[in-house]
Amino acid sequence: MKLPGEDRVLSPHTGYTRDHWVAVADGLLTAAWRWATPGGARLDLPGPPSGSGVRSDGLEGFARTFLAAAFRVAGEDGKDPHGWLERYATGLDAGTRSPGRDDAESWPVIADRSQPMVESASIALGLRLTRPWLWDHLAPTVQDRVEAWLRGALRHVPAPNNWYLFPFTVAGFLSAVGRADAETSQARERALELLEGWYHGDGWYADGDGRAFDHYNGWALHLYPVLDAHLARESTHFGPRLREHLESFALWFGGDGAPLHFGRSLTYRFAAASAVGLGAVTGHTPLRPGVSRRLLSGALRYFLDRGAVDDRGLLSLGWHGPHAPTVQHYSGPGSPYWASKAFVCLLAPPDHPLWTSTEEPAPSETADTVLALPAAGLLLQSTHDGVVRLHNHGSHDVKPHQAESAAEDNPHYGRFAYSTRTGPTARDNPADNHFAVVVDGVRSVRRRIHPLGAGQGDGWGWAASWHRPVFGHGPATVPGLRVESVTVVRGRDELRVHRVLGAPPGAAVEQTGWATAPGESVLRPLSGWTGQDEARAPHGTAFGSWVSLPRLTADVRGTGVFTALAVLGTESEHPVASATTEAVEIGWPDGFAVRIRFEPLQVSAVSLSREGVRA
Repeated sequence: MKLPGEDRVLSPHTGYTRDHWVAVADGLLTAAWRWATPGGARLDLPGPPSGSGVRSDGLEGFARTFLAAAFRVAGEDGKDPHGWLERYATGLDAGTRSPGRDDAESWPVIADRSQPMVESASIALGLRLTRPWLWDHLAPTVQDRVEAWLRGALRHVPAPNNWYLFPFTVAGFLSAVGRADAETSQARERALELLEGWYHGDGWYADGDGRAFDHYNGWALHLYPVLDAHLARESTHFGPRLREHLESFALWFGGDGAPLHFGRSLTYRFAAASAVGLGAVTGHTPLRPGVSRRLLSGALRYFLDRGAVDDRGLLSLGWHGPHAPTVQHYSGPGSPYWASKAFVCLLAPPDHPLWTSTEEPAPSETADTVLALPAAGLLLQSTHDGVVRLHNHGSHDVKPHQAESAAEDNPHYGRFAYSTRTGPTARDNPADNHFAVVVDGVRSVRRRIHPLGAGQGDGWGWAASWHRPVFGHGPATVPGLRVESVTVVRGRDELRVHRVLGAPPGAAVEQTGWATAPGESVLRPLSGWTGQDEARAPHGTAFGSWVSLPRLTADVRGTGVFTALAVLGTESEHPVASATTEAVEIGWPDGFAVRIRFEPLQVSAVSLSREGVRA
């Protein structure tokens, strides 16, 4: 991949300009098209297949790279020096001649909850973006075949989450080219109806019924409706919601450009920045253009500099490079190309302020920041060294109709904390940032998270939740067993407070800290803990091939309260704590203190008494 020289005057933080984005798009497309079928209908990229099979994976490679080509050509007002659209036009013709046939070119048909439904949205959006230069030049018979294939998305049942926006997007394209009918109207109305029910406030949607808040909020739940309205030149309430989302989401990127390593489908990598680009393009953003470009280019460069593109020019399945624990069962070789959504920023022409303004620091680079998101049950904590931490007290992947199971432990949701510098340990290793109740030698996991509140003060913040520990062996739960948890942050300090209720005789508890190289994090007992050691995770994380975690242990019976200080980095302050089963008080050397009362939950700043911390 050949990139232009850096421009450290216009882009003092990343050196990247719009020309870099165009060059990356062309480089990714050039490499991917080396694996095209003779008729160009599928891009059969090398690698293990997804659960949907090789033919679906080939369609995925075609559809997701088409999205990158569409943003790139539309942003140049139709200029296509590499002839990308001609290739995709040929592929559209070949892929829709005999859908479902087992041959080298034919696309799979769209069925209920099938992967081709996902890809239909990328194809429809790509066609809508490039209509004057592609769709309008297709033969009428090809147009009819493409429409017939796309309508499969309108006639089958999506997965119960952001998938409803795929038929919404297909219907939006068909409407834009004069092919609207009752079927397209119904698909759009149903998606918008569901979207309203999934909106929780603060700019945050859940990914379906339940409480899954993650990067899908930006690269799907905001992107499709906001871009749809932008292309239709309509004013909707989705734009202001995107603006509100970016108020907090701008803090999801570290000073090195990394997005928070949290949630599913992280192999989409710099797609995490797509909402930032969308906001800049549509004007629905609170961010200055120089900040938006800093976040966009920072994320792109972060992954390019760390091996996300292999020596064949292909995006691998993983995070930096290949990393199996980051990947979901539905991910195939073409899946990482949902990163193409970040190229939405190219819809801003070269003379747009996004590209002409001087880069400014990212929010995580300016000062220590604490931001509570009560709607999502999340707490953001960044420090001036550019590290961002997310404390999870509200996001999980358990649907309302599902039971909890320790066998389905999800490291990308169940841990108490995530960051831009660390990733969760794999299921087969000790869990980082985890509080476990141990019964008969079996450690519990945290699945369904019940938020209890979140808030912030001057330089500090808190979030709280409760969960029912579940076990993988023996009885799934212990009657009456419950864990209430509160995280309080200030500077780099994280105070982790847990109250255990209903612990059976012989039970124990464990608290682990950040997964890092030895000595790069702190976990110090403040109250309740009696043992301290280190657990090793040889499987490593997405950030390192081998890590260790500090660990605290204690016995517990009935009710117990346990308080610890965690620091990602070197400890600078030395807070102390005093606890009873009803309350905890934590004080810092400078006189600041926080009191936590459990029933009902109250978290407040207080003044230290002359005797020091008391509860």
